[in-house]
Amino acid sequence: MGVLNVTPDSFSDGGKFADLQRAVERALEIEAEGADILDIGGESTRPGSQTVSVEEESARIFPVLERLEGKLQIPISVDTTKLAVARGAIQRGAEIINDISGLRFEAGLADLAAETGAGLVLMHSRGTPETMQQLPPVEDIITEVIGGLRWSVELAVKRGVENSKLILDPGIGFGKSPQQNLQLINGLDRLAAEFDLPILLGTSRKSFIKRTLDRILTATKRDDERERLAGTAASTVIGILRGARIVRVHDVVEMAAAVRLTEAISQSN
Repeated sequence: MGVLNVTPDSFSDGGKFADLQRAVERALEIEAEGADILDIGGESTRPGSQTVSVEEESARIFPVLERLEGKLQIPISVDTTKLAVARGAIQRGAEIINDISGLRFEAGLADLAAETGAGLVLMHSRGTPETMQQLPPVEDIITEVIGGLRWSVELAVKRGVENSKLILDPGIGFGKSPQQNLQLINGLDRLAAEFDLPILLGTSRKSFIKRTLDRILTATKRDDERERLAGTAASTVIGILRGARIVRVHDVVEMAAAVRLTEAISQSN
């Protein structure tokens, strides 16, 4: 799943693709680079970010979707927690709703998925993007994530979403400490076994990579961008080996290569 943020303030690439033409070009590049899904987001969910209006988020996303009509072979996912934005995106060709709140903010997203047959990504998060990193860590993060995702799945199914349309995301970085993020990646097999649903993993360029490496490395000359790229690759490979079936990434060429080689090695006889 290749990431396209059409925002001015996303943590990794804010402002880079806010221009409509550049966003459309990047979407086409993402497909050409080997992505299987395009994920478009119009609101930053970085730690400390504040929500934007439906009108603003729609104004960022909808023109891109309209310009992409008929130009992509891969499905489009819309990264939003707002019902009106998700509905408008589906009307413009999106096929998946990627909800970072796991229906906590807008349960009606499940109704929309049931009505339209759209896929629905349910992510575990704590608090809101504005407050999530200020919350005290829970004692057992895997149990916490399993419980939260179970609540989301049960609500989605109750509202008519078919199991075959559900994807689960443990929410790396969303209200978890760096150590808990490591535990979650290493424990993805427990989530996969608990739910028997596809697991999506999003570690791309996240701060736990730098914080972990800062703790264990002593080199004085460091390249943060290359370090996070290597850390993303390592966490992506471990995640796949632990059961992830979709990985959400910014660096599509590099991560597509890591994924394909991991699959080739793990499936060889």
